[in-house]
Amino acid sequence: MIEANSPLSARRSFVIGLDRLLLSAFRHWLLIFNLAWGFYVGLPWLAPVFMETAHRNAANAVYLIYSTQCHQLPQRSFFLFGPQAMYSLADVQAVWRNTTNPFILRQFVGSAAMGWKVAWSDRMASMYGGVFLGSLIFWPLRKRLRPLPLWAFALLILPMGIDGGTHMISDLAGLGNGFRDSNIWLAALTGNIFPAAFYAGDVLGSFNSWMRLLTGLLFGLAIVWLAYPALEEMFAETAREIEGKFRKAGLAV
Repeated sequence: MIEANSPLSARRSFVIGLDRLLLSAFRHWLLIFNLAWGFYVGLPWLAPVFMETAHRNAANAVYLIYSTQCHQLPQRSFFLFGPQAMYSLADVQAVWRNTTNPFILRQFVGSAAMGWKVAWSDRMASMYGGVFLGSLIFWPLRKRLRPLPLWAFALLILPMGIDGGTHMISDLAGLGNGFRDSNIWLAALTGNIFPAAFYAGDVLGSFNSWMRLLTGLLFGLAIVWLAYPALEEMFAETAREIEGKFRKAGLAV
């Protein structure tokens, strides 16, 4: 018989406590992940809030952290607390510096008159926000949704690959000068049936803006559909194994 205060008893209690903690984490993995992911996705949106409320050090810290993951070009980013949700390259150049150098442009975080830039681009907001949205949608479907086939996953992420790849090639000609900046090819294909602002530039409502938002959203949803059903099954199976150990040991689950 193991004495209550013996080292072996203490070790047994520690292992049981650890197993209970793991069991709880496996049972509620989606909630835990959503809370952590929601913080990660939401923090870039707090940068303009910090700027607006004169907490510049906090804002600069957020901009710095997310600058390692995003180009933060202002003409491809959302702005809060200003008259417009997005601004054109010309708008930014007029109030910042007349340059197309991305390393200089990305330093512009906004102004009291224009509002303040979200700490990552519209594509990143859509892509990572899509994962968060997909997580919320997955919650009520988690018991019956099957993983997305790899061929379907490839089809869903292909549009972002094409859009991002063509943007990258276009930017080699210089920001504002590439074929994705004017989209003359699209105007010709559609017979100029849309307003000129739809074809040119990156502001909200333009073709480029719609493509970044929609393809990023598709990418995020595809990630969830591919990975989450498998994760749900894996964590559920691990939880069942721990529950089985508790039952064999005569412990409450």
